[in-house]
Amino acid sequence: MKRIRQAIALGLIAAGCCATSLAQLSADCPAAGNVSPAPCVYQVDPPNWWADMPAPMLLLYGRNLRDTEISASGTGVSVTKTHFSENGHYAFVWLSDQASAPESIALHVTSTHGAITLVYELQHRKPPSERFQGFSAKDSMYLIMIDRFAHGDTANDGVDHAAELRKPRGWHGGDLRGVTKHLDYLQSLGVTTVWITPVYANEGEAESYHGYGATDVYRVDPHYGTLADLQALSDALHQRQMKLVLDMVPNHVGPKHPWVKDEPEPDWFHGTEAKHDRAQGEFAPLINPHAPWRDQKDILDGWFANVLPDMNQENPDVSQYLIQNTIWWVEQAAADGIRIDTFPYVDRPFWHAYHSELHAVFPRLTSVGEAFNPDPVITSAFAGGVMRDDLNGQVDTGLWTPFDFPTFFALRDVLLKGAPMTELAKVWGEDSLYPHPERLVPFLGNHDTSRFMSMLGATVAEMKLGFAILLTMRGMPQIYSGDEIAMRGGDDPENRHDFPGGFLGSRQEAFTSAGRTPEQNEMHDWVAGLLRFRNSNAVFADGGQQDVMHNATSLVYVRSRDLTAGCGHGDPWRVLVAVNNAEEATTLQVDPTDTTLQGCTEFVPAAGTHIPVTLKMRTLILTLGPKQVAIYDVR
Repeated sequence: MKRIRQAIALGLIAAGCCATSLAQLSADCPAAGNVSPAPCVYQVDPPNWWADMPAPMLLLYGRNLRDTEISASGTGVSVTKTHFSENGHYAFVWLSDQASAPESIALHVTSTHGAITLVYELQHRKPPSERFQGFSAKDSMYLIMIDRFAHGDTANDGVDHAAELRKPRGWHGGDLRGVTKHLDYLQSLGVTTVWITPVYANEGEAESYHGYGATDVYRVDPHYGTLADLQALSDALHQRQMKLVLDMVPNHVGPKHPWVKDEPEPDWFHGTEAKHDRAQGEFAPLINPHAPWRDQKDILDGWFANVLPDMNQENPDVSQYLIQNTIWWVEQAAADGIRIDTFPYVDRPFWHAYHSELHAVFPRLTSVGEAFNPDPVITSAFAGGVMRDDLNGQVDTGLWTPFDFPTFFALRDVLLKGAPMTELAKVWGEDSLYPHPERLVPFLGNHDTSRFMSMLGATVAEMKLGFAILLTMRGMPQIYSGDEIAMRGGDDPENRHDFPGGFLGSRQEAFTSAGRTPEQNEMHDWVAGLLRFRNSNAVFADGGQQDVMHNATSLVYVRSRDLTAGCGHGDPWRVLVAVNNAEEATTLQVDPTDTTLQGCTEFVPAAGTHIPVTLKMRTLILTLGPKQVAIYDVR
């Protein structure tokens, strides 16, 4: 916590002692007890800000702050409002809108017992250039759990590294430098966007390698590296014309965050460590206009997993703190987008304000929210552009898009559990519920689900079908690190094994073709081929989707930039995808009449498939083998 050094007064500032930087460390301010009645400050959130941004609210954390006066010295900068925690440990300080030029301002904290002056930096914003680009359907997103992907720096392992490696939920040593080290692999695979799990400090948590139990939301966890390492990763991605997505968690912090024992305000959280509700994950009451608050409160106010303290976003100070926090990380990391954890567990007015302020600063920034539910009626309710009842009336969350959990569940049901292919078509048939279904982010798995290859005797052929659908359907696909090499793993922690080859002493090097097994190479090359095809065909970036045939075992759909007419009219580029999920070969007959395939005569096998199409009496005929997909460029 001791992040800053200060000049503690009793006349020292008046005598000419220089104010000190927030970046320096010192033990001058005691963390506990009141050794001196003089005010002291050992943390300021955010630790810096930028000129030409909305003026920040600062949260000072220290001792003896309650009876102080706080002022600022700078060009056009002043303190407009303050208030303090009852115990004097926290001071809220609102600055006025600052001048456009960067500068160092002096914060003066004065009481009858002494005074201190802190230097606070309003920094220069770099030109946007290739930063803050946003993601879209033209991209493909690759999810990396930092601790489990690749080791890049032994200096941040810790003294108990060997013991941690033996723990399924221990800190295994993956870090930001490890991700940067393997960007060649990611780029050659064909992904364009990298989503990393939260970088917040999770110190003191024995099993918080995942990053979702923050103890300091303004510091990179030392296990992952430094802020400079995060910035270096961002720069390296942007030099390759790739994108960075940060994982943000405004819903909660970790159980060992200092706030849990010492809240800045009495209603900083929903409930307390001793008395709180447990969060429940059935979201239907949130979209039911007739549901009583009784049925909604444990979703919005409960502590996730009964241990993660739930932030009270209805408190305007909490709201501003959390919004500023995301702005700070996006600016520091030059991120292109954000992934938002546990999205439905926070009330809609906060999300509306959150996205409004983010977009005011970063107009092109995009966001994808986690709404873990199989029903498109529910998941679509959280999409931006959808108004739903709230205690404050009809409210739009402003979210760019939710993850496509309904397609995730449907794909697993169809490919692994014997459900008819019509179930997948049925989910897609609900796309009209979303203002922008083309923005949805479908996936085969993530860090919270069992690995596809560990489900019900899944085969490589079935996973190849899954990837073929994922990488050709509407939306922006998301790939979980390791799925491209058919990694296995059941429920947590088995779904979070280390990427083979990413760690010292690994028995296998899966980052290279020579180091992969035949099965791993088969899957890797299949995914890479599909991504190459996807990246080279603009129809996946801005084309629509038309489902021209589906039955219990088969599905045929077309991607086209013009779904209103057949070949010979409008945009000529089309892609046809035909899937056979049966255990035996099947011959599909597709009538193109009054579809976007009408008048099309050229069907060129693409993306590694080689099955010819014949035209007979204007009917498309193709024969697919068991568990086989065929993809065509169509003219």
